[in-house]
Amino acid sequence: MNILRFTAGDPAVKITRVAPGHWHALDDDRVTGRGEATTRPDGRIFLGVDAWHRSVFDRLARAMLADLPEPLHTVVDETDHELVDCWLRAGMTIRRREWEYVVPTDPRVTGQAVPPPGVTIVPAEDGPLRELDRVVRAEVEESVGWSEMPAEVLVRPVGDKWSNYTVAAEDGEYAGLVRVAQLTRLPRIGLVAVRAARQRRGIGRALLTHALAVLHEAGIAAASAEVSETNVAATALFESIGARRTTSTVEMVRHGR
Repeated sequence: MNILRFTAGDPAVKITRVAPGHWHALDDDRVTGRGEATTRPDGRIFLGVDAWHRSVFDRLARAMLADLPEPLHTVVDETDHELVDCWLRAGMTIRRREWEYVVPTDPRVTGQAVPPPGVTIVPAEDGPLRELDRVVRAEVEESVGWSEMPAEVLVRPVGDKWSNYTVAAEDGEYAGLVRVAQLTRLPRIGLVAVRAARQRRGIGRALLTHALAVLHEAGIAAASAEVSETNVAATALFESIGARRTTSTVEMVRHGR
């Protein structure tokens, strides 16, 4: 957990956009702060600022906000009150809160992956996965809105292997999916999604426990996940398999002027 702590002083700096999506705060030739804007696959722009002085943070944030099209987003550890205050002062507001969970992988804790009758859990193939992505996206957009999703479903180039995806198949089509990103020592459950007409049958739970069991067989004891505080069903699912809530993050946004 990185908690922001500013040092004393108010250095005179020059803010320079050094590359697309990158800003530096310069005190003579010394870099005293950095800003970065990252465009996620869904088109949302997320900001990050690394600075030792509050005034440098403020100037970097103002420069980035002035240069970029809104809405603009950032994600902050909710316990980092100083950093939350900095972004509030820059004009951002808290949009959503997500709980961070550590999820066990041991089937003796999570339970066995038992899909409902007629449903099988299989590796994902490119074409049907893209069709499932289209259907899930449309269903979410009609309900809470796709902007409420923490991540895109499809994040790899066409033709790449979907090794991070496992799907549930029924009647010749994909009914749901789970995505596991193994970017660090602690894999992340990036998404669990089931088509609306096939929900409330245990497909999501079977997909999740299957993915966790695969990690367990690989010698990985735990994974991580983020769950929106408003997603009651997902919260109940993760807590029912022994997931432990550790902290929370807030997504902040500044809308178009």
